[in-house]
Amino acid sequence: MNRTRKALYFFCMKEPLHIVGRDVFNKCRELYDMDESDLVVDGYPVLEYRDNSGNLFSFMRQKTLVSYEYDRFLPVLRRHFSDYTIAGEVNWHAGENAPDRILTVHSIGDVETGHFSPAAPQAMRSLLLSLEEHRKAGGLDDFTVTTEATHWTGSIKGGDPSKIPLFPVPMVDIEIGSARHSWENERAVECLARALTEVFQDEGELLNILCVGGTHFEDSFAQAALDRDHPFGVSHILPNQWLVSGGYETEEGYRKMKDCVDTIPGGIRGLFYHEGLKGPYRQTCRVLGEELGVPVFKHKKLRKPEGLPFWEE
Repeated sequence: MNRTRKALYFFCMKEPLHIVGRDVFNKCRELYDMDESDLVVDGYPVLEYRDNSGNLFSFMRQKTLVSYEYDRFLPVLRRHFSDYTIAGEVNWHAGENAPDRILTVHSIGDVETGHFSPAAPQAMRSLLLSLEEHRKAGGLDDFTVTTEATHWTGSIKGGDPSKIPLFPVPMVDIEIGSARHSWENERAVECLARALTEVFQDEGELLNILCVGGTHFEDSFAQAALDRDHPFGVSHILPNQWLVSGGYETEEGYRKMKDCVDTIPGGIRGLFYHEGLKGPYRQTCRVLGEELGVPVFKHKKLRKPEGLPFWEE
């Protein structure tokens, strides 16, 4: 595409929250010829880089995670970056049962309360495919590129999820997980740094889908996002646990799911639910699919995407 676009990336530089972010920023500074802008955040000037197509990449450093102090950063984001195409927080992933040696991208939203950032299926796909290319090129054979369920780390710090949409730019997290030896892996760090400036490598029109049910890391949804032969647009993924706690079997839950779809540019062409999803939640999916006029499938259909009706159109 000829039009230039803008990407904003956040990097925490201070201990103890600097994990991954600081190293990836330093690698970006090695790789890209950056200029200082006039904007200073937390004492750090925002740095800028333009690629050969004129696309602008802004690198914003902070003393904490943007998601952890969203109220403080929101005025800066709204004033200076509201016309950007995509924003991403470079971060680490951790968790008691989290898989290790992963490179991951996930959309932002609080599924339980039904508040979502605008989705960016094209940008997410470009980031994931780029991570996969650089994973292979960097010899990271024991790493896996994957998606995660939609979530927002601001919630665990008492942030108000209703404020997520006040920044009109689609937000994602871009992470290395899930243990220190992975966070500090130099090749993984470089993989992320190189992928950030390839976010605008579009591959034509996508077939946007909504993914519902399953666990935080659901392989069928991740594989669809990485399928080069079938251009699925995977963005928001709504896992079982928050469908239950968010009451998605109720009319209010139906509204939350519909609001989620409304954040996906151009809407969706299909809805895929995990077969482990209980009946009332499946019914929400079916009713929404009927209202939107799109087919609803079990998630196993994604394992053989060539059999889906979309490609015959």
